[in-house]
Amino acid sequence: MSIHPSAVIAPGAVVPASCTVGPYSTIGPDVVLDEECVLISHVVLDGRTRIGKRNMFYPFGAIGVAPQDLKYKGEPTETVIGDDNTIRECVTISRGTEGGGGLTRIGSGNLLMAYVHIGHDSIVGNHCILANAATLAGHVVIEDYASVGAFSPVHQHCTVGQYAFIGGGTIVTQDVLPFSLTSSRRENKAFGINKVGLTRRGFSPERLQTLQKAFRTLLAAKLNTTQALEKIKAMEGEDAAILATFVERSQRGIIK
Repeated sequence: MSIHPSAVIAPGAVVPASCTVGPYSTIGPDVVLDEECVLISHVVLDGRTRIGKRNMFYPFGAIGVAPQDLKYKGEPTETVIGDDNTIRECVTISRGTEGGGGLTRIGSGNLLMAYVHIGHDSIVGNHCILANAATLAGHVVIEDYASVGAFSPVHQHCTVGQYAFIGGGTIVTQDVLPFSLTSSRRENKAFGINKVGLTRRGFSPERLQTLQKAFRTLLAAKLNTTQALEKIKAMEGEDAAILATFVERSQRGIIK
């Protein structure tokens, strides 16, 4: 086990021998690490926090700390992190609250760039990218393969759909459509599908064509949302069904 003499590991913490704990890092008594995690230096792991394999924590991150919620009174809530995440400098991840389900969850294979904040009771899926200073208020859901641009705040209770790409500096106050390219110029708009990102993820030309047709129906056709969804549901392929289901389940409305 590689533990720097200046690191502080509380009794009760679980730190496997394959982990590396760098200078001035602190690990609380209820933290459980899996194999091959690396804390480079000055990392704080706190609260009831369970962390998977091969996670890399860069300096000055604060993970599993108490939520920024005045209603929180020290309840034993949790933070759960999957495998193979890269968590860069000054990232903050708050544990859950009793009123929000008691759990903040991060999946696997994510890149959280410097100064990202993930608020209490948020859920981040797998293979997501949150660019510098992206900020998730409490109760936000980021689905698999989504990207949130730099300096983009996401309002409480919003959902960012799978494979969505949010441009930098976009203020997100409604749900972001899956597969979409959404950005802010003078106002937030969905500009169709995230074609470059979807192609990089292996989407076939046929899948892209179906998604383009579905997005034109939803965003550009002279139809109300109910009429557009009827046409989208009639299209072939799982992707169109995912898009229609996302719109129907939205609680905050969608960015069109």
